[in-house]
Amino acid sequence: MGLPRNNYLTKYAAKLRQEMTPAERKLWFGFLYDYTIPFRTQKIVGPYIVDFFNNRVRLSIELDGSQHYEEENLRKDIIRSTYFEMLEIKELRFTNVDIWENFEGVCEVIHNEVQKRRNDLVDLPLELLLNKS
Repeated sequence: MGLPRNNYLTKYAAKLRQEMTPAERKLWFGFLYDYTIPFRTQKIVGPYIVDFFNNRVRLSIELDGSQHYEEENLRKDIIRSTYFEMLEIKELRFTNVDIWENFEGVCEVIHNEVQKRRNDLVDLPLELLLNKS
């Protein structure tokens, strides 16, 4: 049985999908859109909306802008991460700066975590996934 849906979150998640930040667009279209296993954008998980999510490997990816480093938001992020841990969801967090200055490194961390959490995938070198034709 899934968690109850929140109509407000459903509408807000749809809005966020339509209005991705530039960093989210880069990660989505540059890597996750046609990644080996499908990720979803702006997925509702309990009382939260995660930027990118794959249920098979129980992996959440969050891109954080500068507002996440304010004291109140740091506290909220800790509560959120604890909630995901209780659901056995691994949360990877990257800053927007990481996306712009170390995109391949971010992709490598994501790919390695997927490989760790999913043992039935064929090992594909990251270079093949980044150099799509």
